[in-house]
Amino acid sequence: MGKQFGYVRVSSKDQNEIRQLNALAAFGIPETNVYMDKQSGKNFDRPAWKQLAKKLKPGDLLVVKSIDRLGRNYDEILEQWRIVTKEKGAHVVIMDMPLLDTRVKGRDLTGTFIADLVLQILSYVAETERNNIRQRQAEGIAAAKARGVQFGQQKKPLPPGFEEMRQLWAQGRVSVREAARRLDMSYTTFYRRCTEQSA
Repeated sequence: MGKQFGYVRVSSKDQNEIRQLNALAAFGIPETNVYMDKQSGKNFDRPAWKQLAKKLKPGDLLVVKSIDRLGRNYDEILEQWRIVTKEKGAHVVIMDMPLLDTRVKGRDLTGTFIADLVLQILSYVAETERNNIRQRQAEGIAAAKARGVQFGQQKKPLPPGFEEMRQLWAQGRVSVREAARRLDMSYTTFYRRCTEQSA
């Protein structure tokens, strides 16, 4: 029997990895053998995953809480699964899905087919959900823009007396720096806002 490793992934620093870590500990994975990435699952360009993949040897076991923690890209999940199980000769257990357990000895052709089919379906569902989230976000932004909602940093309101100073500057009666000083603005901001007003 080889070594046991665990893999944890959360999408951002704000997400909590405790649930995954507790599940791996309950499974019996040594804390020193748990690798964790805090980034998106869109691909496998993740430092901890790369380090873990290099360590895997024939007979080792990789345990992951759920398929979406492994990743969200359909093709890449299947490719990494192939590398781990076929090229590395390691076993994989997806805790939330007992059918995805390659340790089963004497698994017949039908069992292997079912496991591969389940993996493909779950990977497809994970990627489809990611695409749906992106589409819903895009549709939400488009709908908000149609309602007049503005995104990005909002411009500060022009200070009192701006228009008067702009006209004095345009007439050559004050310099950019003097006008900006009187308005308590930087001269670059004053000049930019003047050009915006005249555009």
